[in-house]
Amino acid sequence: MIAAMVSSAVPGVVSASVAGAANPGVTADFSQDNGWVWLIKAVVILVFLLLTVLMAIWFERKVVARMQMRPGPNVHGPFGLLQSLADAMKLLLKEDITVKAADKFLYMLAPMISVFCALLTFAVIPFGPSVSIFGIVTPLQLTDVPVAVLYILATASVGVYGIVLGGWSSGSTYPLLGAVRSTAQVISYELAMGLSLVSVFILAGSMSTSQIVATQQQLWWFLPLFPAFIIYVISMIGETNRLPFDLPEAEGELVSGFMTEYSSMKFAWFFLAEYINMVNVSAVVTTLFFGGWRAPWPISAINDGMFNTGWWPVLWFLAKMWLFLFLFVWVRGTLLRLRYDQFMSFGWKVLIPASLGWVVCVAVVQGVRQFTEVDLRTVLIALAVAVLVVVGISFLVPERKPEPGAAGKKAIPPGEFDPFAGGYPVPPMPGQQLPPSPRRARVAAAAPAGAARQVTDSQTEVERG
Repeated sequence: MIAAMVSSAVPGVVSASVAGAANPGVTADFSQDNGWVWLIKAVVILVFLLLTVLMAIWFERKVVARMQMRPGPNVHGPFGLLQSLADAMKLLLKEDITVKAADKFLYMLAPMISVFCALLTFAVIPFGPSVSIFGIVTPLQLTDVPVAVLYILATASVGVYGIVLGGWSSGSTYPLLGAVRSTAQVISYELAMGLSLVSVFILAGSMSTSQIVATQQQLWWFLPLFPAFIIYVISMIGETNRLPFDLPEAEGELVSGFMTEYSSMKFAWFFLAEYINMVNVSAVVTTLFFGGWRAPWPISAINDGMFNTGWWPVLWFLAKMWLFLFLFVWVRGTLLRLRYDQFMSFGWKVLIPASLGWVVCVAVVQGVRQFTEVDLRTVLIALAVAVLVVVGISFLVPERKPEPGAAGKKAIPPGEFDPFAGGYPVPPMPGQQLPPSPRRARVAAAAPAGAARQVTDSQTEVERG
């Protein structure tokens, strides 16, 4: 559905660009843009993303090193600033190995899909208001469409195909498991992420990124929509395959997951796409929840919003974006990887129901505001009282506790048991014993008559000890 809506919006973008007029439902005015302005913006965005990735790699190493009480990169360049460049040159010059069992076309195409889709998101992210570039007044944004946020979700969804195809086409077990996990991850956490943004659409009345920033002039949406903000932050970490949600890679379980059979520059493409996606989701949460390029209070109140004009807003946008990049690094240095069942349970049983419930609450409040004359404060107070009443009743409901000694009364069934009954081997409990070993029977049958008893006793001691 998302892809269909985005594809239907693309012809509108092209026609609006050709006509040189602003799109309806979009605050930013691109009517004065020409080919040179579009080219300059596109090149600046590309260079910005590549430099930000190099800086983010150095930043992550430094922050994690400080958390672990070690210096981090400090040899290549001042403060180790050239370490990321050295790593890039190392990957560029390494031997490129192609697996014989791989599907060659998809094996080469997968990392390109990931990088290409990661580069598309910033096309609709506003860096600031309109400024003058070579005498042409243009917004600090490449383009915008009435369904810009759906376009962002669509590109993020297609980008996961790079991980899925890369793991499947490698012709190996661990990459295949990583690809399957990636499929489950995008289905689970993309739903929670999309639902968390619905409440922003309801309050802003638009899915255009420039329009959403314009509606946050008085109040940033993360304050009234704090539950949706928290859900989005958790989902964006899961969507970018970062700890504690890096199940498609999982070095401790799957060697390197979907990237196990990749080396040299093909590995670097995946690595680049992961960090660009971190920048993308940080820019999206800044735009939708943190006021976009608008200055924080009380700076925004100085001289009638002087710091919200010109090139100043670029500084506020970058500061907010790097705040969320720091959050990525902080979480990585603090939390451990979840088990796969915990990961899926958290997505389907916690995030998605919470997102649905919050969307219903926001829709009810907004509907009451629009179709009745009830004050918003009264609605919020009534809603808060209802929530408190429900929480209070939940505390009054007695908890079911097992009877004292009930656990000790459960008799363990005597005799033999099947250690593989649950699908995986488990050790015997007290009072239980393993069935006779088929290997022991074969060895005893092949041994001479006098030695059979000795072989059986010695193997029994080994199995017990």
